[in-house]
Amino acid sequence: MNQKSIPLNLSSKDAQILLAEIEQKIVFFIDTLHEQPVQNLEKFNSEADWLKDKIPELPSNSQSILDFIFNEIIPPAMNAASPGYLAYVPGGGLFSSAMAEFIAAVVNRYTGMWESAPAAVELETQALRWLAELIGLPKGTLGLFTSGGSMSTLIAMVAAREKYLGNQLLKGTVYYSNQVHYAITKAAQVAAIPKENLRPIPVDNQFRLRINLLEQEIQKDKKAGLLPFFVCGTAGTVNTGAIDPLEEIAQLAAKYQFWFHVDGAYGAVFYLVPELQPLFKGMEQADSVAVDPHKGLFLAYGTGALLVKNMENLRRAFEISAAYLPDSQKDNMHLDFREFSPELSRDWRGLRLWLPFKLHGVDAFRQALAEKRRLAVRVWEKLSLEPDIEIVTPPELSLFAFRQRISHINQIEENNQNRKLLALINQSKKIMLSGTELNGQFFLRICILHLRTHQAIVDTGLKIIQEAIKKMREQP
Repeated sequence: MNQKSIPLNLSSKDAQILLAEIEQKIVFFIDTLHEQPVQNLEKFNSEADWLKDKIPELPSNSQSILDFIFNEIIPPAMNAASPGYLAYVPGGGLFSSAMAEFIAAVVNRYTGMWESAPAAVELETQALRWLAELIGLPKGTLGLFTSGGSMSTLIAMVAAREKYLGNQLLKGTVYYSNQVHYAITKAAQVAAIPKENLRPIPVDNQFRLRINLLEQEIQKDKKAGLLPFFVCGTAGTVNTGAIDPLEEIAQLAAKYQFWFHVDGAYGAVFYLVPELQPLFKGMEQADSVAVDPHKGLFLAYGTGALLVKNMENLRRAFEISAAYLPDSQKDNMHLDFREFSPELSRDWRGLRLWLPFKLHGVDAFRQALAEKRRLAVRVWEKLSLEPDIEIVTPPELSLFAFRQRISHINQIEENNQNRKLLALINQSKKIMLSGTELNGQFFLRICILHLRTHQAIVDTGLKIIQEAIKKMREQP
């Protein structure tokens, strides 16, 4: 579209032109993903002229704007859409989900209240039922779509706080393994739980929460007059992919009568793979489960979910109304999502999951998850053959950590050498790994969970890793 006075409400002709221009850019982006570097951060110029642009009072040419976005803004980044992105748990950017988000934004249905868009709310509720069933939760489990695991965890913690603590906020204690995602401690902070009441529990040699130490801490706190009210078990930790003993945690939560939450943001959807289901035994007993479809179901960032056994616990914490709003739905058949979270304004998130499920079929997701698991096991098997490579634990899902052992140097120097190994691997820009620390030792992390990551790129990445290991081994 050439430079002219462009009305806010585009004509059908102008809308078609703009859509065609955007389509061309997006299709080219997807077609060339295999050629794009997996990270290109050095391309960003923090002194670039465009950062000093004045407020645009007049319209600009749409093609030049799109060129600018795709040529200057998108490239300098970690390319989380790349098949070689094996670093942090990715947001896959599934195209069909992106189209669902586009539709939702254009039609602009408000789904915070059932009355404002009943069909859209029912569709979103249906997607939540599907998700709960697919990860093995009991019939009747519902919840809501959120922006991600952090918001899901916060909502769950506030609901637990309201149920168990009342006005004794300062006595509440929270339990989790010392490998937990920091969303748990952040949620506790926002929920006004004192820092001295947080209990990171040590882990075993497979980096899973030690259940005997958990019970000791609970008993100790109860004797001190504190109120244990929330325990988190993780179904796939960020450092090693470990799954906590969920069934035993559930039993303790029932014994001492407090809230059992599962952080399944990364791992819960692997329940779709039949042979992996025994790993998640106990998750079905949780009061709440955080799931991130923007991880294991390959959707775009910003699509999380909180699934709960009893919606009344959320309503108790968040129900509030105003004279200008209609009366809330009081049953769990027709949901007013505004009554179950801090959000009043919210987008129609459910369509992002519903449309891909209907368009591709759930089995396509099941097969993709099984593939990512097989690829992770393949890399683990190959790296296990390297004589100087230490692997924390075999991958239970699709993530594991490893390091190169170097004799005759101290731990600090060995950590630095492994950081150099990580940099050497990432220097290729064909794959990208990330790093972490476990017990003071630096490890490299590999996470295979991208819809576009298949055996060819994994074999290429494995070769890059092995060559980098050999090069570091040959250094004096």
